[in-house]
Amino acid sequence: MPRYALYYAPRPTESLHLFGKGWFGFDPESGTEQPYEPAHGTSAKQHLEIVSTPRHYALHGTLKPPFSLAKGMTELQLLEEVAGFARTQTPILLDPPALRSLSGFLAIVPSAASQALSDFAARCVETFDSFRAPASDAEIEKRRRAGLSDVQEENLIRWGYPYVMSEFRFHVTLTKRIGDEAALTLAETIAPRLEAVLSCAFEIRDVCVFIEPDNGAPMRLLQRFALEG
Repeated sequence: MPRYALYYAPRPTESLHLFGKGWFGFDPESGTEQPYEPAHGTSAKQHLEIVSTPRHYALHGTLKPPFSLAKGMTELQLLEEVAGFARTQTPILLDPPALRSLSGFLAIVPSAASQALSDFAARCVETFDSFRAPASDAEIEKRRRAGLSDVQEENLIRWGYPYVMSEFRFHVTLTKRIGDEAALTLAETIAPRLEAVLSCAFEIRDVCVFIEPDNGAPMRLLQRFALEG
């Protein structure tokens, strides 16, 4: 069965989207393969390896993690509900982001915490939870193997994912886990390519519904909804 997610994703004309197409070799807007643009000094083989995991999920910041539809729910119902929700939500302006290593994953993160963004993500998780099929026993056990805190365990049982609500940390993942040292070295290498992103305020202007097709293909944009509140 397909899975759905609510993501932040840059608009097609934005610098981050253009970077992401070359970095992951995939355009989630069109669902098409693109030429890879590895970091300077990195071979094509090395690049494919370090982006292998995050590429599947496309360039994004998670607002509501991937989920299968609950029994009786349809894709059209989900899109209609997200459209109505987006009309009531206000765009969120953040300080210029930064490249950071998060437990060995290279990611773009806000340079300062934003309560407005945390609250928005929490609303996304809660508002659309009725559309989420319960996590399977296998999914729950897989998450537990990472070693969860009490709060994360509660989130897993209640919301189907550990890192939501108070555990939410917005990030745009660029690599699989490569270690802090390698991630920071890579950050220095690619920072010039992201200068337009890292030097400007970062704005969440849309909520995007992504779909993971049931054939295991990379996640792609299903529909984008501007925040109009």
